[in-house]
Amino acid sequence: MDTNAIEHYLSDGSRRGAPLANGNDGAAGGAPCGDLVRVSLAADAGRIAAVSFDAEGCATARAAAAAAAELLDGAAILDAALIGPERIAEELGGVGSEGRHAVELAADALGRALSVLAGSGERIAGAPSSRERVLVAMSGGVDSAVAALLERRRGAEVIGVTLKLWSDRRTDAAKSCCSPLAVLGARDLAHSLGIPHLTLDLEQAFRAQVVAGFVDGYRAGRTPNPCVICNGEVRIDAMLALGERLGTSALVTGHYARLADDGEGALLAAAADAAKDQTYMLSGLASESLARLRFPLAELTKAEVRAIAAEAGLSVATKRESQDLCFLAGEGKRSFLERHGHLGDRRGAIVDRRGRRLGEHSGHHQFTVGQRRGLGVAAAEPLYVLGTDAASNEVVVGSREELARRRVRVRAATLHRPGGRVDRVRLRYHAAPLRCEVEGVPAGDHDELELELAEPAYGVAPGQTACLLDGELVVGRATIA
Repeated sequence: MDTNAIEHYLSDGSRRGAPLANGNDGAAGGAPCGDLVRVSLAADAGRIAAVSFDAEGCATARAAAAAAAELLDGAAILDAALIGPERIAEELGGVGSEGRHAVELAADALGRALSVLAGSGERIAGAPSSRERVLVAMSGGVDSAVAALLERRRGAEVIGVTLKLWSDRRTDAAKSCCSPLAVLGARDLAHSLGIPHLTLDLEQAFRAQVVAGFVDGYRAGRTPNPCVICNGEVRIDAMLALGERLGTSALVTGHYARLADDGEGALLAAAADAAKDQTYMLSGLASESLARLRFPLAELTKAEVRAIAAEAGLSVATKRESQDLCFLAGEGKRSFLERHGHLGDRRGAIVDRRGRRLGEHSGHHQFTVGQRRGLGVAAAEPLYVLGTDAASNEVVVGSREELARRRVRVRAATLHRPGGRVDRVRLRYHAAPLRCEVEGVPAGDHDELELELAEPAYGVAPGQTACLLDGELVVGRATIA
């Protein structure tokens, strides 16, 4: 550690002071560690026009805050988005293990201030002078990291963005792609690749539109699909808007999906790796949004993606995927619904279609159409959940034959192409598509439609997404009613 550099920054109070008026403020640290760093910055024409800082705690934390402020002052915003702990430590002449935490706090405070700027609506950067510039959605996982790597190899100027969507001490932040811990991991990964990184905080919109919809859906006896809503109404369009303010030509993601143009505009198409295909989860996107997306993993398998990451020496090459919803992240659905929706145990009847009582359950919200396990009812033949009634708190069960549906009513439907183009429908994520007809319906939005299936469907759950297909092309979506 360079003690002269430390002393220089401890004595330099030129930028120390209260947050700037109309500034973008970030803070990191606090009571658990005793060190606290605050950074406030103002931007103009793509540069940091003014910066102030304050710090409490050890000498290294105060010096790191001052060093971060000096590095920021006058810098281009995209250059500021490259500053991490290593750069601040270098400015201090290096720090030992005891000072590492201090520079991490300063870098995090800087990142949080830039996050406020990213969400402000202010234009962040002008158009690039030569290379194409793209914004890459980086979750901290292997897929988005390889997407960023491939774009950089293609010659594009890459900027990384990570969404902060959820923070909950009861969930496992290490398993979530959108927690504050995930933001730190994605930022470190981007910086290790020499990529500027910004964070977009959408937690308020995510709580209101996705989590509240999830809870309300189960309360009403539906089985909601929060990922489709999140992609279609929260995440993607917010990142596209940020990309416009960054002068980018496209938003790049690590989804396994392809884009195809049938002569009438962009449509989603199935990815090469059928086991990883994510078009169902992206089916809520508008055509205008699709036209501005890019999927570098479209023709790759998961094994090939991991091999590319390993060859490049990426630390996430073997990182495991979480199978949970991001806001559950290690917490069971039952516990989550009880905490956030007050949907605890509520005894009710299990009945057959004739209303005959067969047993008792502890809450209709714990069951979904098609469910077989966990009923606790002895019967001569297997029983399946046929439906749930939120008003009476009843769960209706029956045989597999009674579960079959040849007609499916859907609501809030969007057809990108006329209904005559629809030949198949996927009624659950990773479920096999079923032959389907939607005749005589024009393209556009429809309050309600009826799907005619050529073969019976089992376990058609209200609240799930119906992904409407023309071969491998996604030509519409709706919500099962």
